[in-house]
Amino acid sequence: MEDSYSSVRRWEDLDIDILVKIFQLLDIFQLTSGIAHVCSAWRMACCDPLLWKTLDLSMLKSNFIKIPLEPFVYVDGRSDTTLTRLLKISLSLSRGNIRTLIFHFNLYISDDQLTYTAERCPKLRRLVLPAWNRIKKTGMCKAIRGWKDLESLTMPSIAHPSYLLEEIATNCQNFSELKIMGPCDINFASSLAMFLPKLRVLSLRCSTLYKDALILILDNLPNLEVLNISHCILMETLPPPQYKRMVREIDQCIRQKASRLREFFVCMQDSCIMCQRTRTDEGLVRWYKYEEGLWKTDEIRSLSL
Repeated sequence: MEDSYSSVRRWEDLDIDILVKIFQLLDIFQLTSGIAHVCSAWRMACCDPLLWKTLDLSMLKSNFIKIPLEPFVYVDGRSDTTLTRLLKISLSLSRGNIRTLIFHFNLYISDDQLTYTAERCPKLRRLVLPAWNRIKKTGMCKAIRGWKDLESLTMPSIAHPSYLLEEIATNCQNFSELKIMGPCDINFASSLAMFLPKLRVLSLRCSTLYKDALILILDNLPNLEVLNISHCILMETLPPPQYKRMVREIDQCIRQKASRLREFFVCMQDSCIMCQRTRTDEGLVRWYKYEEGLWKTDEIRSLSL
């Protein structure tokens, strides 16, 4: 009887590499459910860098209601508690090894949650940001200053982007990719040209894009290699009285300017479902109305999730 028991292998005796391969099959909720407390071998496996190259929270959304005053959303306390718990466990197990961090666009994180995350992800290279409502300028700037290795950012548009782009220019010397999920006007384009002239990849898909902003981008981002304006509403501002009209096709002038690019993605077809949706939503796509995860897609492979 004693011999038969001694021949039985225990889970904690499994080779660490095998445990890591098993844990790679788990989602973030399972990985943070407490399995790291089973034994020292399991905790060692749970902390393996292979499990923490990416922290994907794109399945986690806040339970919120819209309100008329700033920050224009009220987030249920249980949503905040769930997120805080998940961040604390994940960031503890990751031991600073996270390179890619993905938030859902309807995850309303607070300043404290963002800065806490930034302090524990010093090697971050790619960031997909959630909605801005509860993030203040000071919190965002503090986070960006901690991400010296940041190369790629996906972000919702903001009214005054200059401070953010300036922080990136000052602190993130390897920054090269930007995706904006919202309108791009002349002010945003001017900020891009001023602070990120070395930008190589830019996606403006599924938003309102002004023709003068597009021309400014093409003229003033000399290192730009890839540009995606698929499914955009291209608007043109005419002379006084400042009448605006939608442009139905890319003219020869813009095509000539874009000819230097390695890749230029354009789709402005009436038959295209995404083009129809952008127009229906007036240039600010309500992603929650459509297929789950549709917001993650991009014609630029490096920006697709």
